[in-house]
Amino acid sequence: QVQLVESGGGLVQPGGSLRLSCAASGFTNSRYLMNWYRQAPGKEREWIARITSLGTTRYAESVKGRFAISRDDTKNTLYLQMDSLKPEDTAVYYCNWPAGNYWGQGTQVTVSS
Repeated sequence: QVQLVESGGGLVQPGGSLRLSCAASGFTNSRYLMNWYRQAPGKEREWIARITSLGTTRYAESVKGRFAISRDDTKNTLYLQMDSLKPEDTAVYYCNWPAGNYWGQGTQVTVSS
């Protein structure tokens, strides 16, 4: 059974950092392209980062230079390191396996002083 379970969200002050995790089960995520998305209140879900099976990464302009996507193949886990956080980064963050059309349940990130 395929599952994606995000964790690591929380409340952080502007300029702070968080690292989100997405633990995958039921498939080997390193063999596939994986995405991170986010959805802020009242807004559509927004793609923010991807990593391919070769480790190539790509980012939305809104997070480029501040966020970094990575994976640990030994743990079958996807990560999103988020630095220099801004209030506009407040959202629910989701990991996504597009080949299987699976989504995690999301983890809330709130950036506020």
